[in-house]
Amino acid sequence: MPPSDRIPRSVLVLARARLELAHTFRIARSADDFRETIIVRVESGGLEGLGEAAPSPRYGQSAASAESALASLPALLFDDPERFDEALDAAAEILGAEKAALAAFDMVLHDLRGKRLGAPLHRILGLDASRAPVTSFTIGIDEPAVVEAKVREAEGFPVLKIKMGLENDREILDAVRRATARPIRVDANEGWTREEAVEKLHWLEGENVELVEQPLPAGDLEGMRTLAGCTSIPLFADESVRSADDIPALAGVFRGINVKLMKCGGVREALRLIRAAREHGMKIMLGCMIESSVGITAAAQISPLVDYADLDGNLLIRNDPAAGVTHEAGKLVLPPGPGLGVALREGAVLDALRAHARGPRPE
Repeated sequence: MPPSDRIPRSVLVLARARLELAHTFRIARSADDFRETIIVRVESGGLEGLGEAAPSPRYGQSAASAESALASLPALLFDDPERFDEALDAAAEILGAEKAALAAFDMVLHDLRGKRLGAPLHRILGLDASRAPVTSFTIGIDEPAVVEAKVREAEGFPVLKIKMGLENDREILDAVRRATARPIRVDANEGWTREEAVEKLHWLEGENVELVEQPLPAGDLEGMRTLAGCTSIPLFADESVRSADDIPALAGVFRGINVKLMKCGGVREALRLIRAAREHGMKIMLGCMIESSVGITAAAQISPLVDYADLDGNLLIRNDPAAGVTHEAGKLVLPPGPGLGVALREGAVLDALRAHARGPRPE
């Protein structure tokens, strides 16, 4: 091969974005007024691919670690559309535990593939956009009056996700029920002890609760197995599941799983997780971190495959730097454009990407 043919044609640009939350977002283990995310833009063969890494400290990742990991990827990985899976395998090897960074790379490749084919990702995967589910809207832990106000603000969403896991769980639900009788999903984020979980699950059985996520710490499968026999409410794994390899141990313990692109490493691994869970008779929720519409839209593209969606990370922020998936009365509406169908808005993030644009990196 002539030396000139080995020169990478792709240009990779990264921008760190500060996503400002509309309300302090408090869960059992943390509280945040903003989250940092990495927006990835790749120019390849005259096309633009977008991706996002929204890392979580729960999994030992940060914006700095994701940014560094993404910057280490050889630009050559973006160049050959025929080596799609090979490129993803190589990136997974390089990035290791940096799953949010891998998710961003995965999104870029899927976006570029869709644009080369001139079709949205869901259509390439053979999915019917009209089967996209309703997304829940998340209400973080707060003072009862604030919780009640948040619930009223979310009037357009038919299902709510209520964060619990602290000592004021009953006050929170009382505030929710003062505002609405809508069905809810409860997420304890590993915040309960075994004894608390038994008591609270029995209490929640009369409160129109569709499911409860991760009531116990991720490693306590013995406790989870006991809980599963104590309640009629379906229990879903979140922190306990990160890859398809986890599914066999969780089957029979949890009734379902929460799949997040940032947690598992992107669309390809999410599809593997969904297949594995279905083979074990488990239900699927498609969830998210606090993300912009780049990451949320990527996840929404595979939402027709799942039973439940919690794709509201972009709805919880004030300064979404992108536009993509929307909703009508909570039902996800997938964009018709090719690839992910997402575009960056004019503003600080797009300005930063333009300013940081650089030529292809040497191998």
